[in-house]
Amino acid sequence: MMAQQDGSDEMESVRIQLSNIGRSVSTEEVQTLRTLTSFDDDGDYDDDDDDDYYCYDDDDDEYESQWAAVERLPLFERITTALFDDKVGRKRLVNVTKLGPDERHCFIDKLIKHVQNDNLSLLEKLRHRIDRAGVQLPSVEVRYKNLSVQAECQVVHGKPLPTLWNATKGVFSGISNLLGSKQEAKISILKDVNGIIKPGRMTLLLGPPGCGKTTFLLALAGKLSQTLEVSGEITYNGYGLDEFNPRKTSTYVSQYDLHTPEMTVRETLAFSARFQGVGSRAEIIKEVSQREKQAGIVPDPDVDAYMKAISVEGTESTLQTDYILKILGLDNCADTMVGDAIRRGISGGEKKRLTTGEMIVGPTKVLFMDEISNGLDSSTSFQVVSCIQHLVHHTDATALISLLQPAPEIFDLFDDVILMAEGKVVYHGPRTYIHKFFKNCGFRCLERKGIADFIQEVISRKDQAQYWYHKEQPYRYVSVNQFIQKFKECKIGVSLEKELSDPLEKTQSRRDSLSFKRYSLSKWELFKACSRREFLLMKRNSFLYVFKTLQLLMGASMTMTVFLRTRMAVDIIHANYYLGALFFTLMLIIVDAFPELSLTVSRLEVFYKQRELCFYPAWAYAIPAAILKIPLSFLESFLLISLTYYTIGYSPEVGR
Repeated sequence: MMAQQDGSDEMESVRIQLSNIGRSVSTEEVQTLRTLTSFDDDGDYDDDDDDDYYCYDDDDDEYESQWAAVERLPLFERITTALFDDKVGRKRLVNVTKLGPDERHCFIDKLIKHVQNDNLSLLEKLRHRIDRAGVQLPSVEVRYKNLSVQAECQVVHGKPLPTLWNATKGVFSGISNLLGSKQEAKISILKDVNGIIKPGRMTLLLGPPGCGKTTFLLALAGKLSQTLEVSGEITYNGYGLDEFNPRKTSTYVSQYDLHTPEMTVRETLAFSARFQGVGSRAEIIKEVSQREKQAGIVPDPDVDAYMKAISVEGTESTLQTDYILKILGLDNCADTMVGDAIRRGISGGEKKRLTTGEMIVGPTKVLFMDEISNGLDSSTSFQVVSCIQHLVHHTDATALISLLQPAPEIFDLFDDVILMAEGKVVYHGPRTYIHKFFKNCGFRCLERKGIADFIQEVISRKDQAQYWYHKEQPYRYVSVNQFIQKFKECKIGVSLEKELSDPLEKTQSRRDSLSFKRYSLSKWELFKACSRREFLLMKRNSFLYVFKTLQLLMGASMTMTVFLRTRMAVDIIHANYYLGALFFTLMLIIVDAFPELSLTVSRLEVFYKQRELCFYPAWAYAIPAAILKIPLSFLESFLLISLTYYTIGYSPEVGR
């Protein structure tokens, strides 16, 4: 009884301490308070971390009763019901599928006040909860063996300038190719590259321009053009690219920023999140909830609410959108139009971050990113890469990121490095070993020189000599092939070759990490989502449709003056006047659609990009665009005919 009384007094003192805290609590203080508040049901101290989660609200009894109410719900309701803070800071039961924009914004601001620290803390809590429940996150290991890519190119004699003479020669060259005398050459872009990109590790891709980095990323993502000849083997968890859908399993982030200029940043991310779906998040939260209920574990309310909110399917905007806006620093311009060269919008750096956020907002476990730091300052680049690092390390994602000249602090964020030159892989291994590898080859990084710049310059013929440190020996150029041979002989290269020789076993868990469907939504949901976006774009371009209507009314007024009931006879002689009026009216309606051509053409690049990313098929884009414009077409035709029909003198019968 004495021990129980002491435990109760100590628990009450901790509650008082927590309620009196008016400042931010450090990690050490949080750990101390957690230790002090770990008691069994009978009041005794409990040092077993695997028994329970503990919450630190002002009113623990109220929270326990609320959580008990959640636990009594059926599973399909329990995974959509969470405890959210109301305006006075008290917990209340809400349905996460019906959260409003203000609620989502306030909740994210509460979770992440300082992006670098709070984002890492949130991901650590999420991973800790999943590990405590014994749930395994899906992960993907990408292997490539003897990968080669070749392109067939036409031989051009002289300078291939766009002149009339060269165009004429091109025509005759095409005719000769059809007759069988082809003048073509094959260019090797990638040459027998091998390696393994492991989950949960950040891999940096370095190399001079033109060495094949973009082709390498596209090949691993399964997005290479059909005109290229690809040989070798690429597997995800032991499955070949023809056994599943690689374009849906992986995500390729291009170095070009292609977005719809009339949409805001928030709408762009919400649209991408809706089409990418939630992946395995719904299954994970369902499994975690079941196991916690069986083990009697009470999770942290904020972590539970966040996990449930990002697992909701079929909503137009989710909490994940607000989360990505926050960690990428886009929350200040969330409601700003993206813009383009004509329409003012966000800056180039914000567009670059939006391109990255558009892809990581989804549940994809494999990320291939091409030059995502171009146009960003060093501080913003570090923030973006750091957020991706936290995401990769705590969700077991697989990331291969190509950067041109990373700063030393950005270079230190990566776990592995792939160095390419002349279409070959010179080094593929841990970042911490690369300096030792080149030192064994006779080259050492100079003081005040970044290691990333050093390893890119040491494979260059014109820059290699300055790094030679065996002064007692004469310098001699070490070619790329010699570096590759030395890498194969070192312990990292031997270990990599041995691991590649052992095929990866095809288990059910590894198969579940892959995507076999082409689209995340049903056909009806695809149609609704594309229709909603098309309607939004039509509203944003309402001035164009108003201008078209006024233009048509002006054309109708001119038609009325030209054909103003001057000839009323209905015979063969005067029939040409009526036919002329019909033709002129028809031409007015056709010409009225010309202003929309520029809009359609400007959106084609975005359409091709999103179609390649398996957002939606072509029909889901084309059919809503056609259907939603039918009412406008009828309205414009009605206005034109109502003004011109009787003034011209057409037959007034209903049948006519």
